[in-house]
Formats: sequence, structure tokens, C-alpha cells
Amino acid sequence: MTGHDELTQLTATEAVALLKRRAVSPRELVDAAAARIEAVDGKINALPMRFFERAREAADRFRPSRDDADRPGWLAGLPIAVKDYNDVAGERTTYGSPLFAENVAGVSDLTVRTLQASGAILIAKSNVPEFAGANTFNTMFGATRNPWDPRLSAGGSSGGSAAALASGQVWLATGNDLGGSLRIPASFCSVVGLRPSVGRVPRPAACLPFDPLWVEGPLGRTVADVALMLDAESWPSPEDPLSLPRPAKPFVTAIAAPRAPLRIGFCADLGLRKIDAEVAEICRSGVLELASAGTIVEEACPDLTDSIETFQTLRALMFAAIRAELLPAHRERIAPEIVWNLEKGVALAAPEILRAERRRAAIFRNVSAFLGSYHLLACPVVAVPPFPVSQRYPTEMGGESLVTYIDWMFLTFVITLTGCPAISVPCGFTRSGLPIGLQLVGRPQCDFDLICAAHLLEQTLGIAKRVPREPARSAG
Repeated sequence: MTGHDELTQLTATEAVALLKRRAVSPRELVDAAAARIEAVDGKINALPMRFFERAREAADRFRPSRDDADRPGWLAGLPIAVKDYNDVAGERTTYGSPLFAENVAGVSDLTVRTLQASGAILIAKSNVPEFAGANTFNTMFGATRNPWDPRLSAGGSSGGSAAALASGQVWLATGNDLGGSLRIPASFCSVVGLRPSVGRVPRPAACLPFDPLWVEGPLGRTVADVALMLDAESWPSPEDPLSLPRPAKPFVTAIAAPRAPLRIGFCADLGLRKIDAEVAEICRSGVLELASAGTIVEEACPDLTDSIETFQTLRALMFAAIRAELLPAHRERIAPEIVWNLEKGVALAAPEILRAERRRAAIFRNVSAFLGSYHLLACPVVAVPPFPVSQRYPTEMGGESLVTYIDWMFLTFVITLTGCPAISVPCGFTRSGLPIGLQLVGRPQCDFDLICAAHLLEQTLGIAKRVPREPARSAG
């Protein structure tokens, strides 16, 4: 049909439309993605584990049925990247840790199987921080760099996925989100990342089945691409006891006739701590653009008292439940931030856990009441612009010193506590040209309405047309 460069410039929605019409073949897209990865990833390090021949074989075998084209979320042979927290049968899952350097998955996990059943072809695995974190680096594969400036962080923990999308290496990529791992890298790389409602996308067995903090979700270059991937992933499964039924309407139909939210509450800092002034102003200006569509935007915020402490406690508890058994034998081989988090979880006393659960309940009720009056809550995704990739994490923000390695992520992780869907949409750029994302938070289980509003904002701002891009500067 056309050259590799033209194919990699397509959005996922455009590429799938061509696949469905057989104007392009899965093999052509695999070859185009492989060529792009080889051309640019040396500067970015987004996709360190590649299986091009496996993808080519899958593309050559790809034989959809006549009914597949009409299925919501049908990807029609589109190559995608899979995050290195997800199992792909016969490939390594390292979690970015040397402890799992030779850990080969026997079977693909639920997320991967669902996407393959929806017509995805797996082409590579994306880089991650060790176990968790929001700056993507590890001792296994090194650091993932931001395509807008390779001296800077791509965010995390889905940093490899977001950087691969921004640099045109793949059309869609998997992500997951505990404290902002879908939203933060989307903001830093100027792509779109959606943390769906809890249960919207069934989670693999690696997650605690009854814990609502960790969700799986989509990353794409546009809101339409994310809606397409959400349709591909949202198939209920008995393997996840929190999984929701299929939605009444496919999420992609939200793109056809997006409705403007009637009323949005905006608060740059969520009433919790100081943030970068330029980030606040860019996001305030961005959300006010929706006023042209008739939306009322007001300075307003729900009561999120004690939300930072509450998340820190519940996150540490979850970490300890999953990984604390590694500490006695492997403490010296685990990143110090993760050791701190595991030790915090192990040391928690019952009164701390009880207080956190009570506060989580109160925070959910406060936000639900707020979203009864406002259709959306809006705020920045990240309190700071992208920072140097060599810096493990920010230690100062708004003139205040930070205590823990995740304090700078508070704008996303306090929203995690609510279980509400939240999306990062490219909103603008700093004076030095760095991407900034706006976070829109929807009512519980109202992912469809959130996608409507996000698409309208994206169309109003017109930023989605600026990716994919070449790495802007050398990574020296």
C-alpha cells in the first residue's frame, strides 16, 4: 500500500480500518513496526525485548472469520507492544528485576490472551521500572528516554509503552496503573493513557484478586485509539472476581458524537500540596478551552484530606502481600525504593491499616458526592514537568522538600483511591517545549462519558497531531 514511514504515522484507528478493508496486511504492519523500532529505539530504549519473527509468523497465519470485523474492539492483526509486567507465553517476564532475569512465562496472562483474541499481534515487550515506580529504569535493560528530549524521563511504570507510542514504534501498547503508571508516562510523552474503572479490564493472576488499586488499561496516541483498545480489553472473565460486564455501547461510539460535560470542577493541586506553577497554568488554560463547547468550568475540589497518607499505607500493604517474601534472601539485589516500600508494608500495624481503610471509604464518598454536582474533576496529571532521566525521582516540588520516592505522584495516586476512571490527555507544552497532560476524572463506572469528554478536549486542543516524532535530541 505505502512505505513503512507512512504506515507508522497512522493512528491505531486508521491502521485497523485499513486492515479491515484489506488495504494493508498484518505482515506489512509488522514489517513497518520492526523497521521503525530498529531505526529509532536505540535512542529511546522503549522496547528492549523484541520478537519480530514470532510476530511475522503470527501475521502470516492470521485468518479472521467473517464475524470478527463486527466485534467491538476487533484489532484485525494490529501489532502491539506488551508491558514487561505481563506474561507472554514462551517469552521472559522480568518485571525489570535481575531476580527474574530468566523467568520465562509458560502461558500468556489474561490481559495478553484477551488482546490476542481481539486480533492483536505481539511484537515486543516494553521496558519498566523494577517492580513499580514512575521513572522507567532498571539494571536489566537501562533507562527508557523521553522522545521529546532523550535526556529526560518518559515516566513510568508504563514508560516503555508510552515512549514507543510517542516515537511511532507501535500503534497501541498495554499498561497498568497503581499510582499513575498509565497516566504519568502518557503525560510525559504526550500520548493518551486511561486508567479504567476498577473491573472494566479483567486483570491477570499476578494481581491480588480483591485489591482495587491495580488496574490494567490502554495506551494510545489518541483518545479514539484508547477507546478502541478498551473495547478490545473489556471482556469479563471469571479469573478476575471484580470484572464488570461488557458495556451496553462500545466505547468507540463515544468518538462519533462526543458530548460536552455540563460542569467541570478544576483544582490544580487537589488542595493537598504545592505544584509547579507553569504546569498548573497550562492545565487551567487547557480545561478552560472546553468552555467554547458550552461547559461550565469552576474552581472546585472534593475533600481529599489524608489521601496521601492513606494511599501510602494501602500501597505498602499491597506491595508486602505480593513481594515481601523476596526480602530475606534478596534484599541487596532489589532497588532501595522497593525495599523501603516492602519494609513499610511488613511493619504496618493494625491501627494504621484500619485508619487507611476508613479514610479510603470517606474519600470515595466525598468524591462521589462531588461528582454528583460536577460531571468531571480536572487537574494536572503530574505536579512537575518531565525531569532528568538520571534523577531517580524528584526530591523537591513547589519549593517544598519531598519525603518519599512517590510523593511527586500524588495527583494520580489519590485518584486511584476512588476507583473512578481517569484519563491523561495531552494539554500543552512548557516554555521549553515539554509535554504536559491534563487529568480528567469521571464518575464511577462512567468510562464512556469520560471518553466523550476526553475526545472533545483533544479535538479542541489539536495536540494529538504532533506525534509520532523523532527523538528530539541526542541521548548523551
